[in-house]
Amino acid sequence: MIRARRIGVTVLAALTVVGASPGWAQAQQASGIRPLAKAAVDGDGLPADWSITGEGAARKLVWRSGERVPMGDARVEFYAGDRLLGRPAPAKDGRTFRLGLDGVPLDSPQDLQVRAAGRRLDAPESTSGGSRSAVTVPRLLPANQVDPGRPGAYRTVTGEYGLDPVRLPGFAQPVEMKAVVVAPRGAQGRRPLALFLHGRHATCYTPQGEIGGDWPCAAGTRPIPSHRGYLRDQRLLASQGYVTVSISANGINGQDWSAEDGGAQARSSLVRQHLARWAGWSAHPSTAPVAVRKAPRADLSRVLLVGHSRGGEGVNRAAMDSLYPPPAPQDGYRGPVRWHIRGTVLIGPTIFGQNPVPDVPSMTILPGCDGDVSDLQGEVFVDGTRQVSRGAALHSAVYMVGANHNYFNSEWTPGQAVAPADDDFWHDEEEPDPVCSPGTRTRLTADQQHRAGATYIAAAARLFVAGDDRVRPLLDGSGRRAPSADPARVLTHAVGARRGAGFLPDGKVTVSGGRLCSAVHPSSAVACLASETAGTSPHFARWATDREPGRRAVAMRWSAAGSPVRVRPGLPLSLTGAKALALRVIVPPNSAGTRLDVSVTDTAGRHRTLGRVTVDGLPGSNRTASYWAREVRVPIGADDAAALDLRHVESLELTPRTGSGRAWLMDAWAWRPGTPAVREAPLARVDVGRLSVEEGDSGERTYRVPVQVSGRGAGQVRLFVTDPVTDKVTDRLVTVRPGAHGIDVPVKVQGNTRYGDDLAHDVFVKAVRTSVVGSHLGGVTAENDDPVPTLAVAPVADRVTEGKPLKWRVALSAAADVEVGAMLAVVPVTDGRELSSKDVDPAWLQDSSGASPDPERPLSEVEGLSLWVSVPAGETSAEVTVPTLKDAVTEPAESVRLRLTDDSGEPVPGAPVVTGTVVDAS
Repeated sequence: MIRARRIGVTVLAALTVVGASPGWAQAQQASGIRPLAKAAVDGDGLPADWSITGEGAARKLVWRSGERVPMGDARVEFYAGDRLLGRPAPAKDGRTFRLGLDGVPLDSPQDLQVRAAGRRLDAPESTSGGSRSAVTVPRLLPANQVDPGRPGAYRTVTGEYGLDPVRLPGFAQPVEMKAVVVAPRGAQGRRPLALFLHGRHATCYTPQGEIGGDWPCAAGTRPIPSHRGYLRDQRLLASQGYVTVSISANGINGQDWSAEDGGAQARSSLVRQHLARWAGWSAHPSTAPVAVRKAPRADLSRVLLVGHSRGGEGVNRAAMDSLYPPPAPQDGYRGPVRWHIRGTVLIGPTIFGQNPVPDVPSMTILPGCDGDVSDLQGEVFVDGTRQVSRGAALHSAVYMVGANHNYFNSEWTPGQAVAPADDDFWHDEEEPDPVCSPGTRTRLTADQQHRAGATYIAAAARLFVAGDDRVRPLLDGSGRRAPSADPARVLTHAVGARRGAGFLPDGKVTVSGGRLCSAVHPSSAVACLASETAGTSPHFARWATDREPGRRAVAMRWSAAGSPVRVRPGLPLSLTGAKALALRVIVPPNSAGTRLDVSVTDTAGRHRTLGRVTVDGLPGSNRTASYWAREVRVPIGADDAAALDLRHVESLELTPRTGSGRAWLMDAWAWRPGTPAVREAPLARVDVGRLSVEEGDSGERTYRVPVQVSGRGAGQVRLFVTDPVTDKVTDRLVTVRPGAHGIDVPVKVQGNTRYGDDLAHDVFVKAVRTSVVGSHLGGVTAENDDPVPTLAVAPVADRVTEGKPLKWRVALSAAADVEVGAMLAVVPVTDGRELSSKDVDPAWLQDSSGASPDPERPLSEVEGLSLWVSVPAGETSAEVTVPTLKDAVTEPAESVRLRLTDDSGEPVPGAPVVTGTVVDAS
């Protein structure tokens, strides 16, 4: 017997029975969801809660959750093992997700998974702390000399405006232009502007407490005012003299599921649409809405963008697009840039493209208990800027212990929101998480978290916009705290600013005593963190491939003190003028007191120990991303300069002084205090598009992936190309410049007349040197243009003695390039006796329906029983079998009748019926 694997092409084809009506020879359109109860015991079927629907180009892989999946910012993704299959479309019920299967090979259906930011959605998470030691709480840091969380001298005024909606490329429905303004009352002169953009959340709600993701909101529902969730932050900034505006993006949230970039370009367009209005209102105040006229004039040369979750990725793209314009067809704003973005604040952000803007200062808040963007991929806004451009812009990561994703927005916070809201970090009362469950000593309350968030947003504004360097120690790893954020434990590290030469594992470097490890790699021997590790690291967040050259760290493991690890860059470095060597070092969560001696050697062989650092781990559990680098520094003084040639340092040495342990060096930099002025470099910009073509019936055609290089100057990117057949990804470094053809990816499309999948030749790009990347993903998709083969059924053995199998042969009208299948349901016998559940092989019955033979009943009454048949790719026929049992009972002939059904198990009207008859062996 060949049952249809519940993968491949499910053609719910009409069956041509020999001698039956030829009108049923053509495949029929399928509908509904294939039943799930019959996952094969031999490992050939889908896991529970999975199904495949449709046929031909319309077939989809479907997962249905037992409960509603909250609409969040992390992308829901389908995987087969560690291989990304794609990103499904959500249904309105919030439980069902569908992924189109054209061009998606399913080789391991038993290992299907649903993930969002690395966490499993289709399997229960382990909530215990495992074998980890007791949770550690970071010590209270010394207070900084200035506290940006204290309210300023101004009273505030609040108002809202609503403008005509705008059309954005790729979105069917217009997007609202709505915002809430909070400004200082009575402030003189032009004031800096802070613009807030919320993340991806449910869009609509009912008074009865139901929520949804539609746009526009249906009758009887109201828009969720996510843009009003930052009023506390806005009031603090307004009291300090800033004009603030928080804009609504429900129209993007309700439509971005199908956007290849997750809506980043659309959000950028919306931000710049608002900034353009503000620039006009600043020049002509009488044209402004009332809420804007009540505020001081905004100074558009001093703009801070604040984005939460996907809003963080959106404001990052807006900063990029303001400096390096995107291709016009994909942009929703094409006017002049009459503003200057001084910095960005990114709160629990996504960064699907891993494409930060290197020359715009940024501060990224990483919530330690984020249950949405749980891999804390926003760390890439820091790590991903290293050596891409001039390095003068400060990029800060702010790890907020005990903060979740939602509570930075009061409209996403239970008890404060007008619509239903929840804690995104799921809590199990029977197995509470030792770090993040409510009531633990590390978990913040909603009020504590929001207060801490407002304080650090104000810190970024004060540093990036006002230029107050006294705030920098709160953001740059100097180990100071803002008392207004107490009792939150907030830890920071940074790259850029006055950091000079660096020991970077990503470049040309050799390591002895340790190993260079890869941030993303399927092999535990190569990866920095093995897949079975309890917990994850923000530094090693996965991107678009299961291995990624160019992202590395130095892994250290020792069983005795005194075993040095030496890092030697390709060329000697200069530490001249540095006040300290700043290192970012990861140690395991909940560990304490890892001591390392830090030494350097110059090209003359002179060796000197600069000092000793002590590194403590973060509070962590199996569910947190707590393998995060702490910044530690050793001073470089005049005596060091006298003992060494600091202009020519050839190696860095770390020597453990604790008995055993593990650590990972992310980087080490020559450090000086201060915040330099930032000049944006003339960078090349790369955008990858997508071309869809028909495969044709014959011959070979060559197409090229559409890639646009704009901007100024030459740059270097890493180009990744996916083979759609083998799924293998190759990469290479490419030099790009505007007007040149540095990225040339030819794709050969072979025409044929066989039915098959669409084949997507995907290409993705990441910036390496003096470049930025806008649209990082695209390629050429060869669309199948051939019809689904028709099916015919002929008997092989449709009248047998008991104990022998009934058989039919299913034949295709032509071979296909993919598996083609059909489903037959058992229907009642209309003449004579029907085979019962005890007349067939019980193992076959269990496999086909999940049912037991007891109690005995006609086969047509066995719930969920159907026969699946599939014809493998390249073949033209297969057999479907009903194995029968021999017994000692004398009885008349018994029959079974089978009819073609659709995906929901309902008979296709008018479909032919095949009959099999079993007679006594005697």
